[in-house]
Amino acid sequence: MKPSDTLPPQRAAVLAFLRRELTAGRAPSLAEIADAFGFASRNAAQKHVQALVADGLLESIPGQKRGLRLPGGPADLLPLPVLGRVAAGQPIGPDIGLDEQLWLDRRLFSPTPDYLLKVQGDSMIDDGILDGDLVGVHRTPEARNGQTVVARIDGELTIKRLRRERQRILLLPRNPAHSPIDIQPGQDFAIEGVYCGLVRCG
Repeated sequence: MKPSDTLPPQRAAVLAFLRRELTAGRAPSLAEIADAFGFASRNAAQKHVQALVADGLLESIPGQKRGLRLPGGPADLLPLPVLGRVAAGQPIGPDIGLDEQLWLDRRLFSPTPDYLLKVQGDSMIDDGILDGDLVGVHRTPEARNGQTVVARIDGELTIKRLRRERQRILLLPRNPAHSPIDIQPGQDFAIEGVYCGLVRCG
């Protein structure tokens, strides 16, 4: 008999919920589990999760707020935090408050991303990057000419094609309705990372 066959009904329901969410690439927080089952506090959700981990029906990743996964899951699933938003248009500030983690197939990306950002705007549509997409970002301060990068300009983020010319740096949109961004001398500019794939949402 499998451990899951002897679970109390409510714990079995929590396990079914978590299996469904994790299989879909979402790792629920304790607050979300409590809300889904009408628990008065996160403590009740935590007790269920701890019991499921003890039974070997879930795995917990130490130090991660949403660090739950299914045991024996495919090695090619990658946990990626959603760290904020990035503009496909004029730069916008990041929203670090999104606080979400998704488990995604690492084969969707090259190179392997460190985090995800949600796209806002339509300046990159000719590269297939649409408003609402989640883009994978490989954290690096260096990029080759012609690569799509996430850049920080005066503290705000944008995603564009990088063009380095002799005396200037341009960030190029991939939509003729938008103008290039010409980085001015002395402007606060840094490459945060390079684009390495996307997940279409909705």
